[in-house]
Amino acid sequence: MFDTRLPSMAWRNLWRHRRRTLLTLSSIAFGTTLALLFTGIGDSNWAKMIDLAARLGGGHVTLQHAEYLETPTLSRSVHDVERIRALALEDPDVVRAVPRISGFLMLATAGQSYGAAFMALDPALEDERSLSLLEALDEGRMFEDSRDPGIILGARLAENLDVELGQKVVYTLTDKHGEIVRAAARVRGIVRTGTPTVDGGLCLLALDALRETLGYGPQEAIQIGLFIGDQRRSDAVAARLGARLSGDVVALPWYENQPDLAAFIAMKVAGAQFMEGVIALLVAAGIFNTLFVSVMERVREFGIMLAIGFSPGRLFGLVMFESLWLGLVGLIAAGIFVAWPYWYLSTKGLDISAQLDMSNSEIAGIAVSTVMHVALYPETVALIAAAAMTATLLSGLYPAWKAGHIVPVESIRLV
Repeated sequence: MFDTRLPSMAWRNLWRHRRRTLLTLSSIAFGTTLALLFTGIGDSNWAKMIDLAARLGGGHVTLQHAEYLETPTLSRSVHDVERIRALALEDPDVVRAVPRISGFLMLATAGQSYGAAFMALDPALEDERSLSLLEALDEGRMFEDSRDPGIILGARLAENLDVELGQKVVYTLTDKHGEIVRAAARVRGIVRTGTPTVDGGLCLLALDALRETLGYGPQEAIQIGLFIGDQRRSDAVAARLGARLSGDVVALPWYENQPDLAAFIAMKVAGAQFMEGVIALLVAAGIFNTLFVSVMERVREFGIMLAIGFSPGRLFGLVMFESLWLGLVGLIAAGIFVAWPYWYLSTKGLDISAQLDMSNSEIAGIAVSTVMHVALYPETVALIAAAAMTATLLSGLYPAWKAGHIVPVESIRLV
């Protein structure tokens, strides 16, 4: 039967050695605070990189030909685009669906020629929320409509080609039938992102104008990029839409279309989890030391309690309640400690541009943010709190078992 006196007895026992208890609580609070901040910084940074990758590429989920990922040619196209877009927008998590054509081409002027990646888009369906390059439009303007014969170049690409606004470039690429086709376009705008891969190797074209050049139909595209509010739902959205799509069209979450970025994030997350595990072990060792020393100091006291009728199970419970109190108070202290740094990092952020090599500040073509923010998901906070409490309780198991197995006659003889 549960003894209702145990929680209050455990609380009083903790404060018999106030300094030791405060040191232990500080270690729990400090370790939990570090885990929350490290995890929150990572979650914020990776979420921003994933969203930026989606806005530079095919969205959080990409609908494309089943063979395009392995054989990325313009012959692997998606037909009946509007029907598929409408189907995708029926999903409650999808907030936007945009058709695009992407690939590679050769750009040439009278004196220069360079290879580049291209993306063709419908300006009526796109804005900064689906295409981050529009935020970086430094000179000129966006296409007037999807039949605009112009081209938008990255800043370094324009410098390499030695062209300015209004000047003509010729682009050459292979159409859907494998034939080489050419078209001329005037420079409508120049984007400047600060990312070498983008500024030096990407251009934008109008969707319907490129369809005519490639021999595509009006309902044909390479990809339909889907954008969702929370990138963590990408997998679920891809699974739901994949089950509804027919023919050769598949739904791929961002990490399948961006394997390099996914691998980098997975490596960094694993490294952060390892460090948090080390911190947890150090904190658990401190808790174990506190409880074990406390038990050994009270061997005679426990022997007397057993002799007058205190059961081994109740002694075990007493020490476990001491562990529980340490965990609960430590988590409350962690919440107090983390409040101000979390507020500062989530609202203002920390500029680390001075510590970064800005000439190499990109991962898999995605710019690394120079301002460090923090963002915690509720389930992450719950997981860290549960892990801290579990580590605290596990640390108390052996001292509690030791207390319950004291031999009264021998322990009473101790002075």
